[in-house]
Parts: sequence; structure tokens; C-alpha cells
Amino acid sequence: MAEAPAKSAPQRGQRRTLVGIVTRDKTSKTRRVEISRLVKHPRYGKYIKRRTICYVHDEQNESHKGDTVEIMEARPLSKTKHWRLVRVVTKAPGGVVEIATEPALGKPEPAKAT
Repeated sequence: MAEAPAKSAPQRGQRRTLVGIVTRDKTSKTRRVEISRLVKHPRYGKYIKRRTICYVHDEQNESHKGDTVEIMEARPLSKTKHWRLVRVVTKAPGGVVEIATEPALGKPEPAKAT
């Protein structure tokens, strides 16, 4: 008796990937990414700047404000999040500044009256 061929999972199509700049990183695991493009005006022919705002899932909180990132379409993760972070292309100039903690000092000196 011949065996039936094994069924493989259906191939899913390519998901869109875009490159944009992180404009907000205040929430945990969520980034707001702005994707800019130029569109030609239908009548006047002048190129106009347009932008698309995408909310992106960043599991490790690796991107920060000003970073250029690559994002990919995903299933809906929340009401507004439909994208996930693929990689950080370039870090923002300046980066994150770490503040060194100083040892606790004694009581502050009172201000002298003049």
C-alpha cells in the first residue's frame, strides 16, 4: 500500500520591511517609528514630504529615540501595533549618557547670610 505524501505547511508571502527613524521611546517594548517619503503633487508637480507613523514592538528595548531601524509587518499585537523590530540600522549620534552615582555626602552646608 502506498503512503500518502506528507502535507507541508503553506508558504506565507513576503512581509513588507521598511526603514524609519524612532521618534518616541517612552513606553516599554513599544516604539513610534516615522517613515518619510516624497510624493509628487498631481497638479503642480512639486515634491511634497509625507510621513507614515508606525508603532513597533521592540521586545528587548534595544532602540532609542533618533535611531534608524528596520521594521517588518506582523500580526496585530495591540490596537495600534502591527509592526515588529528587525534590527537597529544606525544608532543616534550622542547615544545614551550614563550618569555615575556619587557616594552619599554629609549634610549640606547652610547658606551664609551676607
